[in-house]
Amino acid sequence: MTKNLITINQFIQKSLGEWKSLRSTHSLAFQEVENSTSKIVIKELEIKNKNVVELLEKYNLSSQPSVIAITISWQALSDWDKDQKIEADKTILLFLQKDKNRGIVLRNKGYTESQISSSEYFIDDNENLNIKTVYSSTISEERICFLSTHIRSRYSVTRNQENNSVIQTSHTSEIRNISIVKD
Repeated sequence: MTKNLITINQFIQKSLGEWKSLRSTHSLAFQEVENSTSKIVIKELEIKNKNVVELLEKYNLSSQPSVIAITISWQALSDWDKDQKIEADKTILLFLQKDKNRGIVLRNKGYTESQISSSEYFIDDNENLNIKTVYSSTISEERICFLSTHIRSRYSVTRNQENNSVIQTSHTSEIRNISIVKD
């Protein structure tokens, strides 16, 4: 008997909302640790959204019904910043499915290198979302899993593309803001 894995659409639907993030990043090259807290908001976008259409055009693709579009925005406070100023940004992710459990993610801004990027994703047997991105000089691998309905965990590793050495690792715990969850 085969297990019915969660689909990417179901995973994204579970991820929508506002999250408080606690992140620890280990820079192995500099032997430094950064801790940060963030507010993250994940929203679904319509395929006809101007930003979605523009991103599809950058990849020479037309709008497709199998595309799932989301925007992720965040406000972060890091212990590396002596000024204690809040950094904010957002990105758009387009999930193009090859099948119900794997496909490609197109981004207007990368996770490791701030450039337009595409990644491969798959959902493993434990229903974790795995994303691998090859940039110009690094490779980023990320795994996102639900520990419960309102708690997610993210793990990432960044490697040097030339010699495969580990540059950075991070672990993030994300807790959903349930005070704004609609029934």
